[in-house]
Amino acid sequence: MSREVVILGEVRKGKIHSVTYELLAWGKDLSDKLKTRLSALILGYNLGDLEEVIYYGADKVYYLEHPRLDNFNPEVYAEVLVPFIKEIAPDIILAGATTTGRTIMPYLAGKLKAGLTADCTSLDIEEETGLLLQTRPAIGGNVLATIKTPSSKPQMATVRPKGKKPLERDTNRTGEIKIIKPSIDLNSRIERINFKPREEEVSLVDAEVVISGGKGLKDPRNISLLFDISKLIDSSAVGASRAIVDMGWIEYPHQVGLSGKTVNPKVYIAFGISGAVQHLAGMMNSESIIAINKDPEAPIFQVADLGIVGDALEILSTLKRKLEERKNNV
Repeated sequence: MSREVVILGEVRKGKIHSVTYELLAWGKDLSDKLKTRLSALILGYNLGDLEEVIYYGADKVYYLEHPRLDNFNPEVYAEVLVPFIKEIAPDIILAGATTTGRTIMPYLAGKLKAGLTADCTSLDIEEETGLLLQTRPAIGGNVLATIKTPSSKPQMATVRPKGKKPLERDTNRTGEIKIIKPSIDLNSRIERINFKPREEEVSLVDAEVVISGGKGLKDPRNISLLFDISKLIDSSAVGASRAIVDMGWIEYPHQVGLSGKTVNPKVYIAFGISGAVQHLAGMMNSESIIAINKDPEAPIFQVADLGIVGDALEILSTLKRKLEERKNNV
């Protein structure tokens, strides 16, 4: 067993996805503490720009290339990954808590008889033992649990996208790129017929502006105002507090917080959100936070760059009107 730290990169539409670079930032913290190599494991076909993975922190890139790896198929991925992971025997494997990561990592953990902690919000190395400390929300997000897997290797974890910013791109970094062409004879039970993207124009985790609402909007019918404003702002998406998701005002994919999505947009606007710890953990790394709440003691103001004490619904309606006026005058 090596002390190597490995991140499982992601490829989408024939290009290395940004979550790969976020994972390198997570992995770099761990590999530095263990004084070991940070490697990236990439699966795909006809990929370019592998040097970018080195520039963003990897010491070594394992590129497994095959036409059947061009699109994600958990059975095919596992057919290639299981023997390869056994061969290189890393100490730690990290992946994103994305659709791909949440699908393949439990599959691998079962095949490798390894431990897996999902949706981690924090990772560290225990100084005395060198074990991976994996922190994630538990009991509905009301507590944070720190987990160790001392008797199962590799130690495996998924981390939330946008939970850490990529390292600075450094074109002076050098590293090794090892291209591996595996043979795949598996007759998979899964056949990819077509791909249909979500209807939303901008995903919540990729949006530059997030407009979120909470119970201060008073009525589920007022949620439509958030979507109206999002349509008037480029590269924006609608978020929500857990409270209004639980009440059925809006669907779960819009939830921001420990039990939802982690976001770090350029601007996060919170309308009528008090700022429970669980919600703050999902958005406090935003570049600029604007909070509107009628309670001047609301916790959200402690992390806000701009706080407005007032009726969230009234201000939301005014903002919509002003944005419409600006659009009509262009």
